[in-house]
Amino acid sequence: MIEKYNYSGPRYTSYPTALEFDDSFTEQNLLTAIENSKSDKLSLYIHIPFCAKLCYYCGCNKVITRHAHKADQYIEYLSHEIIKRAPLFKHYTVTQMHWGGGTPTFLNPEQILKLTDLIKANFNFAAEGEFSIEVDPREIELSMLDTLKEAGFNRISIGVQDFNKEVQVAVNREQDEQFIFDLMAKAKAMGFVSTNIDLIYGLPHQTPETFAATMQRVLDLSPDRLSVFNYAHLPARFAAQRKIKDEHLPSPKQKLEMLHQTIETLTGAGYQYIGMDHFAKPDDELAKLQREGKLHRNFQGYTTQEECDLLGLGVSSISQIGDCYAQNQKDIRPYYEAIDKDGHALWKGCSLNRDDEIRRVVIKQLICHFDLDMAKMDEKLGIKFEEYFAEDLKLLQTFIDDKLVEVTDRKITISPTGRLLIRNICMCFDLYYRQKARQQQFSRVI
Repeated sequence: MIEKYNYSGPRYTSYPTALEFDDSFTEQNLLTAIENSKSDKLSLYIHIPFCAKLCYYCGCNKVITRHAHKADQYIEYLSHEIIKRAPLFKHYTVTQMHWGGGTPTFLNPEQILKLTDLIKANFNFAAEGEFSIEVDPREIELSMLDTLKEAGFNRISIGVQDFNKEVQVAVNREQDEQFIFDLMAKAKAMGFVSTNIDLIYGLPHQTPETFAATMQRVLDLSPDRLSVFNYAHLPARFAAQRKIKDEHLPSPKQKLEMLHQTIETLTGAGYQYIGMDHFAKPDDELAKLQREGKLHRNFQGYTTQEECDLLGLGVSSISQIGDCYAQNQKDIRPYYEAIDKDGHALWKGCSLNRDDEIRRVVIKQLICHFDLDMAKMDEKLGIKFEEYFAEDLKLLQTFIDDKLVEVTDRKITISPTGRLLIRNICMCFDLYYRQKARQQQFSRVI
């Protein structure tokens, strides 16, 4: 089964995926999408690209530097973009904000407060909302949490990846384990409403046994959420990954065993398996929404508040407004040049056609809830499901034969084992994916 299904494919943080974005998408396309959008709630994503050290596994958009003045320059340009974009969303209320990177906590307290003040001065913020930030525990003091609280953040995500020292050395990410425990304890004591831990399986020198030990330490931390990502080894695309030797990587079988035992360990400890790489305590909003059939997925992974449009600000950020996606310039120099020239940094994007919209609904239903009611889809989308997806259902047959999917009474149900291969199952409904020559641009599923 591992050999059969271990091929490349998207993570479906969007449909169509970012591979379908092109530079024929214009500022006018974006303005039209904003005008036509039915939403009045906004989720902000702020990209901070800087990192003090290079983690060899990382495929994120980043700038490695220890010079704080580079962040000052970036904030200046980001400010121009915020001031240019904000008036377009004056009828929206911001109910979500997330800072990702890079390393958002590369910014010092003064820079963080300056940027949050500017954002709040230009957008209408709800009195209550989900305001989260990614934290690197290697380069900060515990007092950073005081700054984040003052800035209005109420959720933090701590990048741990692995507690094993040999793994940390191999990926150039050594960290103080006790500091992580102190950071988590202080965050809970200060009243941060949600804490998330990021882990990665598939890194060099990991084994099912060593990763099981890391999972036990994570249970001691007792975060509200966990993101356990599959390491995508793509050294041809990401130069830093060439420092990782293939012979040090676990096999696909070992990786699947790590994922399997992670699911068993965490669900056994009371966490709900949200899907793919997300876990949450049963009283967490993600878990509640999944049980209610209302879970959402976007470029930040599984998330809440499906009714929000998403505005990405900063280099490489992606927006999802109504029926379009729009991405900023992905490199920092072109980003600065675009801001100087136009006041914004739109690079490329995609306007969805009717088929895209239909398939987006179907793929999101499967990847968020692992089931689909064809009768409900008929009513919601105005189609006859079996006729519209005749070719797609043929592709699903191999998963039915392998007991990964069951189709009865016009309902598609993904088995517990099939959930591990949900990306593969969603590919059956991806019209663009069938252009086989492009597969190599995705990571392997296992």
